[in-house]
Amino acid sequence: MIAITRDPIDPYKFIESAKKPETGGIVTFIGTVRDDGIEALDLDVCEEVALSDLNTIAKQATADYHLNTVDIVHRVGRMELTETILVIVVGVSHRQEGFAACSWILEQIKAFVPIWKKDICKNGESWHFSKEEGS
Repeated sequence: MIAITRDPIDPYKFIESAKKPETGGIVTFIGTVRDDGIEALDLDVCEEVALSDLNTIAKQATADYHLNTVDIVHRVGRMELTETILVIVVGVSHRQEGFAACSWILEQIKAFVPIWKKDICKNGESWHFSKEEGS
């Protein structure tokens, strides 16, 4: 599944769906809101462009790293500390390709997907072009 959601993300359903007879390893990245002096985080996105970018990233990763499965789910909207922002789950025959693919996918998201981040602090708010929180 490649998706943008405003709802909380359950990474375990993607881990379970990655279990296939040909899959020898499942590598997962779960990005969360960390305390960088903020109280909460608000993410906004150009959804049409972001979904297109995420699909392109998933297709490239599948081809380059021989993935059996790939799920990328990114949350937008307001999130509190420790809430899940991003889930990447890759199912592969061999672990080395899984770790490399998961890392590559994350870096591609950070570099290319149009996501804007608003830090919500006690003393105000500020918007930034997002380089993934939780990485």
